[in-house]
Amino acid sequence: MSNNILLQSFTTPYNTVPFSSIKDAHFLPAFEEAIKKAKGEIEAITKNTETPTFENTIEALEFSGMTLDRISNIFFNLNSAETNDTIQKIAQQVSPLLSEFSNDITLNADLFNRVKQVYENKNQLNLTTEQDTLLDKKYKSFSRNGANLSEDKKQQLRDIDKKLSSLKLKFGENVLAETNKFEMHITDEADLSGLPNGAKEAAKQLAESKDKTGWLFTLDYPSYIPFVTYADNRDLRKKMTLAAGSKGFKNDALDNQKYVLSIAKLRYDRANLLGYKTHAHFVLEERMAGTPENVLKFSNELLEKAKPAAEREFQKLEDFAKESDHIDQLQKWDGSYYSEKLKQKLFSLDDEQLKPYFKLEHVIDGAFTVANKLFDLNFEEIHNIDTYHDDVLTYKVTDSKGDLISIFYADFFPRAGKRNGAWMTSYKPQYVKDGVMERPHISIVCNFTKPTKSKPSLLTFNEVTTLFHEFGHALHGMLANTTYPSLSGTSVYWDFVELPSQILENWCYEKEALKLFATHYKTGEVIPMDLVEKIKASATFHEGMQTLRQLSFGLLDMSWHAGESPETIKSVKAHESQVFENTSLYPETKETCMSTAFSHIFQGGYSSGYYSYKWAEVLDADAFDFFKEKGIFNKVVATKFKDNVLSKGGTEKPMILYKRFRGQAPKPEALLKRAGLLEK
Repeated sequence: MSNNILLQSFTTPYNTVPFSSIKDAHFLPAFEEAIKKAKGEIEAITKNTETPTFENTIEALEFSGMTLDRISNIFFNLNSAETNDTIQKIAQQVSPLLSEFSNDITLNADLFNRVKQVYENKNQLNLTTEQDTLLDKKYKSFSRNGANLSEDKKQQLRDIDKKLSSLKLKFGENVLAETNKFEMHITDEADLSGLPNGAKEAAKQLAESKDKTGWLFTLDYPSYIPFVTYADNRDLRKKMTLAAGSKGFKNDALDNQKYVLSIAKLRYDRANLLGYKTHAHFVLEERMAGTPENVLKFSNELLEKAKPAAEREFQKLEDFAKESDHIDQLQKWDGSYYSEKLKQKLFSLDDEQLKPYFKLEHVIDGAFTVANKLFDLNFEEIHNIDTYHDDVLTYKVTDSKGDLISIFYADFFPRAGKRNGAWMTSYKPQYVKDGVMERPHISIVCNFTKPTKSKPSLLTFNEVTTLFHEFGHALHGMLANTTYPSLSGTSVYWDFVELPSQILENWCYEKEALKLFATHYKTGEVIPMDLVEKIKASATFHEGMQTLRQLSFGLLDMSWHAGESPETIKSVKAHESQVFENTSLYPETKETCMSTAFSHIFQGGYSSGYYSYKWAEVLDADAFDFFKEKGIFNKVVATKFKDNVLSKGGTEKPMILYKRFRGQAPKPEALLKRAGLLEK
C-alpha cells in the first residue's frame, strides 16, 4: 500500500492535496487501509490498562482516524464538485464501510465504558471550557448513537445506518443525473426574445461545444435562472420550470419517491430505536432551537407576520401581469418573469444594469478587501498548489504579521461533474497537536455564469450575495483557533452555522463596501450611488413572498421528520401538497414535486434543520445592527465578532458566544424591521 499517494504524508506546499497524483483507483484501497489503521488506534485506547483519563481516552479518541478523515474529505468533496461514474460507484461501496466503522466506534462497549468513566469524574478533572465541551460531545456521540442499546438493537442500528448511507447517495446521484439529462435546444431566434445578450451568447457557446446549431439551455442555474426570468416565450418558460420542478418525479429509473419515503422511515425508526419520538426530536436536542415544538412555534410566528405581506405582494404581481399581458392566472413559470418586470418598473433596476459592475474577479477582490478591513486578512493568489480542475483558483491567506492563516480554494463555474448550488467545505481542519498549530485548507464551490468569448464572468446581484455568503462560511473555517478538530471552524450547532455566512451578505448592500469593488468592467467607473440606493430600496421587494417560500421549505422538512411515522404517508406528492396548503400562492402543478430533489434534507446534512436559515437570519440581522450602530468596518466590533464567534468554533454553546459578542440575546425585531414585515 505504500505506493498509494493517499496513504503517504503529502510532500506538497503547505501539505495540500496532490490532486493530480491521485487516481480514482487509489480511493477504495486507501479507505480500506485507513479504516484498518483507525481501528488499530481505537484498539490501542480500549486495550490501555491505565485508568481512563481525559488525555489517554478523550484526546486519544479525538485524534484517532485522522488519515481516514483526510481521505474522506478529499473523496466526498470530489464526489460533489468533480464526480464521474467511477467515483459514484466507489461512493456506493465506501459509504456503507464508513457507516459500519462509525458504528464500530459508537457501539464499542469497552470504548464507551472508558469514555463514561471520564465523563462521570469530570468535576474532579479541572478541564478547560473547550475540554469540557469535547468530553460532553464525545459522551453524547455514544449515548445518542446507541451505546446504551442491547446487542440485538445495536445490530438493527447498524443495518439502518448502512441502508441510509446508500440511499442518500442514490438520491443525490439521481438529482445530478436529472440535472445533466435535460437540455432545451432552440433553433428559432424568435424564441430567445427578452433574453439578455450574455445569456444568449452562453447558450450559443454551449450548443457549439456539443456540435449543435442554435442555442442550448440546461437546468444549471446560470442557464436556467436567466431563462425563466427574462424569456418572453411563456410556453418555453413553462417547459423549463416543469423540468426543474419534476426532478426525481417521473416514475422512471431516476425517480426518487421511494428513496424519500425510505429515508424518512429509516430516520424515524432510528430515532425510535434510540428512545426519541422522531428524527427531529433526536436532531434538535443538539441545536439552539432545542425541540421541534420550538422550531414550529418560531416558523409559525414568522409565517403569521409574513403571510399577509406575501398575499398583498402576490395580488399586486397578479394585477401587474394581467395589466401587462392579460394573464388571468399567474403560474409558477410566470413568477420570476413578472417579478423582474415589476421590479424594473418600481425601481428602474434590473440585473442586466447591475451585472457590468460585478465582474467576478472584482467581486472576489471585494470579498478579500472586506475581510482585510474587518479581520486583517491578506489574500495572495498562488500557482504552486495542485487543483482537481483548471477552473479552481488557489490563495494563501495570511494575517497582518505575515503568518499563515489558511489555504483557500475557489471553484466558480458549472460543469457536468458538479452538483448545482453553492457550498463551503474543507480539505483539512484547523487544530493543535503536540504543540503544533495546523492551519485549515478551506474551499468554496459555486455555479456562476462562465466568461464568454466577448465578456468576462459578470455576476447577477444574487450571485454577488451568494459569493459573500459562502465566503462568510469560509472565514468561519479560516479563522478557527481551537485545539480540537471536531470543535473547529464550522463544527458548530447547525442553526448557528449560517450566522457568519448570512451576516457577510449585508456588506453587499452598503455604499461603503460596494465602492471598494463594484466598478464597471469596461470603464472602471464605480457603481453610481443612485443604483446603490435602488439596490437597498429593492432589497425588501417581495420579502413577504420570499419569507413564505423559505418557511415552506422548513415546514416541509419538519413534516418529513417531526410528525408521526412516515409509514402512514403513501404519496410523496399528496403529503407535500398538504404541507404547502398554508404557504402556497401559485396554483398546484401536478408534474412537479419539491421533495424528490430536496437534496439539502435527503442527501445533505439539513434534515430537521432547514429552518436554521431563518433562525440564523434573526441572529445576523441583530448582529449587523451592532455593526451599523458602530460603523460597518468598526475594528472593535469586528474583533469582538472574530474573537467570540468566528475563531471559537463549537467550543462553547452558541448563545453564550453570541451574547459575549453582542452583550445581549438576539431580538427578532431586527429581522422583521429589515424585511419590512413590521406593521407600520
